[in-house]
Amino acid sequence: MDAFTAGILQRIENTKSDLIRARETGDEFLVDVEQSELEDLRRLAAEHGVEVSASFA
Repeated sequence: MDAFTAGILQRIENTKSDLIRARETGDEFLVDVEQSELEDLRRLAAEHGVEVSASFA
């Protein structure tokens, strides 16, 4: 796995964790921010041929 792939997968995992915390605390603005970030990261991964497994999705 190259550095880009590892980095994007780590960022997806971190963003998922942040999204879960935002949902748990009821911070709707942060939920929107994290959801948008997650969508952007998934798009970026797809554009570069990085497969996002179910555990990262």
